[in-house]
Amino acid sequence: MASGKRKTISADDGNPMQTLVNLWPYMWPADRFDLKMRVVWATVFLLISKFVLLLVPYFFKWATDALDGKLDMAGLLPSFLLGAVALVVFYNLTRILQVGLNQLRDALFASVGQHAVRQLAYKTFVHMHQLSLRFHLERKTGGLSRIIERGTKGIETIVRFTILNSIPTLIEFLLTAAVFWWTYGFSYLGVTAFTVWAYIWFTIRASDWRIGIRRAMNDSDTDANTKAIDSLLNFETVKYFGNEEMEAKRFDASMAKYEKSATQVWTSLGWLNFGQGLIFGIGTAIIMVMSALAVQRGEQTIGDFVFVNAMLMQLSIPLNFIGFVYREIRQGLTDIEQMFDLLEVQAEVVDCPGAQPLAIGQGAIAFKDVHFHYDADRPILKGVSFEVPAGKTVAVVGPSGAGKSTISRLLYRFYDVQQGSITIDGQDVRNVTQKSLRAAIGMVPQDTVLFNDTIAYNIRYGRPQAADADIVQAAEIAQISHFIKDLPEGFETKVGERGLKLSGGEKQRVAIARTVLKAPPILILDEATSALDTTTEHEIQSALDVVSKNRTTLVIAHRLSTVVNADEIIVLKGGEIAERGSHSDLIAQDGLYASMWNRQREATQAEEKLRQVRESDDLGVVVRRPPAV
Repeated sequence: MASGKRKTISADDGNPMQTLVNLWPYMWPADRFDLKMRVVWATVFLLISKFVLLLVPYFFKWATDALDGKLDMAGLLPSFLLGAVALVVFYNLTRILQVGLNQLRDALFASVGQHAVRQLAYKTFVHMHQLSLRFHLERKTGGLSRIIERGTKGIETIVRFTILNSIPTLIEFLLTAAVFWWTYGFSYLGVTAFTVWAYIWFTIRASDWRIGIRRAMNDSDTDANTKAIDSLLNFETVKYFGNEEMEAKRFDASMAKYEKSATQVWTSLGWLNFGQGLIFGIGTAIIMVMSALAVQRGEQTIGDFVFVNAMLMQLSIPLNFIGFVYREIRQGLTDIEQMFDLLEVQAEVVDCPGAQPLAIGQGAIAFKDVHFHYDADRPILKGVSFEVPAGKTVAVVGPSGAGKSTISRLLYRFYDVQQGSITIDGQDVRNVTQKSLRAAIGMVPQDTVLFNDTIAYNIRYGRPQAADADIVQAAEIAQISHFIKDLPEGFETKVGERGLKLSGGEKQRVAIARTVLKAPPILILDEATSALDTTTEHEIQSALDVVSKNRTTLVIAHRLSTVVNADEIIVLKGGEIAERGSHSDLIAQDGLYASMWNRQREATQAEEKLRQVRESDDLGVVVRRPPAV
């Protein structure tokens, strides 16, 4: 899907048949014979119901003529149907039968429509995960979720109404037109056809006008939902700055736009309904006047007058559905156009043709003359070359913006390099499957985000099929098992949205346990302790040292105290390697690394003195506290 090209379905296309063609594979799934049979039987009952519906006004006409004493159907109807009461009974029986057939048709088609919704929703969900990191960094989660939600509902609308209403209405109109032409002549057919044409023309023009209003309402709805979710996800930040009122005003401003657009939608709907009623009312009046004059001339019976009226009233129902269906399909197209636009987005990183799984031997990593930029006007890496030998630890350090985290993203192949290559055991990462590449690499990021589920679920995420004993062992290696056992619900404790019920250190330990469970041959530590206090950092670092032992490890570090034992330290500056060597070598060079080391050491010493002062003050408060009485 990521690399294929397909026709975009847009609300402006206004072509329900083209939409039906695009959705047909989902309504006629190749691997579901049972659903195909449901479509067949639904079609059969549809056709039967329309022929039964045609009998309803005939029974009404015959019953009226029988009551008027002018029924002349001897030899055409069975003798038991020649009485007025019998005809009235059969008139109502045919109506009941027609309703039953329609409901049976709808019930048969229900699973077909829902299967189509499910498959397209699944396809969109999978596609979202196939898209590149750049797409998701530029997207707003709230707006994206609302687009998918409306899109799936729009798909159901199109699937159901196209099959269950458009085709039946067309069949009914053709049958009505044939009966009028055969029974009463071309003039009746002409008025009926013109009325239907005017009705549909007006419906289409008015509905097209309403599409712009609907799109504005959708945009306002998406904007409001985006602001709401963004604000709730940043609940703590809102509280930190006391900006609840500001957030409420931003949300209300979006809702005000939605209110205005929604009001216009309902107002325009009223005008549309009135116009439809006016057109059909005029057409009905003309035909009924024609029939009334024919009755006065003795050319038709009262039954014919009733029959004409019944046929027109019967036709008005699907015609009303034509307007409703067209509006729903057009609005459905508006709702899903953004969803199909999402399906149109091409993945930036895709497996090359013939890509093979990564064959891991020792796990040696090599960056060779790597150039990369997110924006062509702002290069990030400028010819970076270094190696991480198998089983060794190499650290990448440098000032903010030097390109440190970009290196880990390139190794994970969230992006592809513009020049140069990255290899693992001599295999270019662009020539192997992404799945096998990422299976071989474990990541402990700076900002650990957990799923809103249990601790066990979040650890098991590293290897979903892992046994409970493996999860416990991973927690012990990550030095978090004692903390978990002290919790009332243990491993079944919920961690909250994004893991906010846990502290930073606890979340990091869960992330470490998750990576331990994955057991990858290559490990990336992307500033895994930079957001933690010094004490917690030392505790986490000891766990990381255990995890990285005998693994090829790439450390992206901000705090230099965490990389002093690395086999080699790469110092980046401005996207280029400024210095490289062991900790002692770099200190001896007295360059950028030594300068960074001295500044961080001074900051750490100041932090330690401040901590000692606070502890001393706290102790003094305890000593000076008067004895309890």
